[in-house]
Amino acid sequence: MKRLLVALAIIAIASPLGAAAPERENILQEADRAYRETRYQSAYDGYAQLLGTAGADGHLLYNLGNAAFRLNQIGRAIVFYEKARVLLPRDADLAFNLAHAREQIRDVIPETEGFVGTAFFWLGSLTLAEFFWCFAVANLLFWGSAAARLFSRAEWASSLLVLLLGFWLLSGSSFALKWHQVRTDDRAVILQAEVSVLAGPDTRDTVLFKLHEGTVVHLERSEEGWSLIRLPDDRRGWLRSEVAEKIAA
Repeated sequence: MKRLLVALAIIAIASPLGAAAPERENILQEADRAYRETRYQSAYDGYAQLLGTAGADGHLLYNLGNAAFRLNQIGRAIVFYEKARVLLPRDADLAFNLAHAREQIRDVIPETEGFVGTAFFWLGSLTLAEFFWCFAVANLLFWGSAAARLFSRAEWASSLLVLLLGFWLLSGSSFALKWHQVRTDDRAVILQAEVSVLAGPDTRDTVLFKLHEGTVVHLERSEEGWSLIRLPDDRRGWLRSEVAEKIAA
């Protein structure tokens, strides 16, 4: 696959022991070969094994999503695509495949952006780490300019300081909002073909409505194997915790 070299480099760096890198490379090559030969379950198992040893990696998550989609596991594919999007927010192939997977969902419930999502429309374009480094650079430039301003009364120095102040405030607020967005991500994806959402955490409670594989819900709280979920249209109810997988790590 086209992400082979990048994934190999990441795995080699992430490996705690250099001797383990060849084994990981062999697993990745075998998983890629299995995918090309349409042995999707073998490919899925190989990528999952690598993910368990190398930790979070956007390209492996993307490959897992592709393998899951080929296995007709739409819900799990969306989970992996969404996880990968956190690490690869600007990947065009990932965005296309995620959109295609979403087209297979029966329950289309639009998610509203809200004021923050509309005003800070660029939040989805960078990772949390990238926002951090933008803020770090803004800090360096602003305080460096402020220090230089003490020794220069030139008009351009004052203008530069005001400009950098705006950059510092914008990057700082963007980093804070992105951090809050990541930390409070309560989205989960339905994994089963059809599930009943109940009025309470008991199989004898009233069925309020049904949801289908791939639907994205919000987890409000969990208790004794049950989860209270909320939909973007504000419908709420209970379902078994194992039927939905959370997107955030």
